[in-house]
Amino acid sequence: MKNRLLSRLSVFIGFLLGARAFVTFLLIFALYVSTFFLFNQEESLKSFVFDYKVHGIIFCSFLSIMAGGIINQFYDREKDKITKPFRSKFQSFLGQKYYLYVYLTLNILSLGIAAFISERVFVFFLIYQFLMWFYSHKLSKILVVNNLTFVGLSLYPFFGMLIYYQTYSPHLMMMSVFLFLILLTIDIVKDLLTSNADRIFGYDTIANKFGIKTAKIVAIILLILNIVVSALIIKGNAVHYLMSYYFCVGMFIQVIVVYLLLNRTKFHSFSALNLLRLWVFIGILCMLSDGILTYLHY
Repeated sequence: MKNRLLSRLSVFIGFLLGARAFVTFLLIFALYVSTFFLFNQEESLKSFVFDYKVHGIIFCSFLSIMAGGIINQFYDREKDKITKPFRSKFQSFLGQKYYLYVYLTLNILSLGIAAFISERVFVFFLIYQFLMWFYSHKLSKILVVNNLTFVGLSLYPFFGMLIYYQTYSPHLMMMSVFLFLILLTIDIVKDLLTSNADRIFGYDTIANKFGIKTAKIVAIILLILNIVVSALIIKGNAVHYLMSYYFCVGMFIQVIVVYLLLNRTKFHSFSALNLLRLWVFIGILCMLSDGILTYLHY
């Protein structure tokens, strides 16, 4: 009985890791926060809560992102055995064919809900699912295209909500540029840590093509650009409350990341990667706090 329970728990953990469940929940949380507090400028909380289309779109995003994580690990499973042995061990408890069954089920369910909402939403998610499969199958191995596509797919659901609410403003554009640059930096730094495995399995990254030093220079240039963007956001009074402090402190955080990248050890690159990821998460929490304060104020 105990062995059976442990086996089922291992299968469940393996599935969650294979579907990148933590990243998926984080993205959906960020999508809800940004949708209500950034994109939604007119609806009240009550209207937002009972807007089935918004929840349907976000749920379709959840299913599609889970499916994307599964198909990505399917194509990366050999590389993951080297770069992520702990996760790969848990994923091995569940056969690859079952991952594919779940992948198809999640995508079909997502498209079914999207079709119920509207034809445009259906087409939106059909394109999204195709691009995630094409990224995992082909684009992830193409120089520069892999980094840009990864960031684009990460922001795709947010772009969809922006179109849904038709909320366009300079400060949203600047915040989008900030997020794009920091996610692009994260992906390039991640490639620094997996360069050996990427080379073995034919993933053409900046680190492999031009060397670790060049990849770090590119990441540092992106961070410097993002510091400038942060300064412009603050100068334009585009943010208030905690978000203003977030961008101020963020400039200092990015200087620290530059310092870490100037060091040669993998530990410093690993620290830089996790610091940037943590800062993105803190940004979501700050946006949530600011949104609540603004809502209570009005």
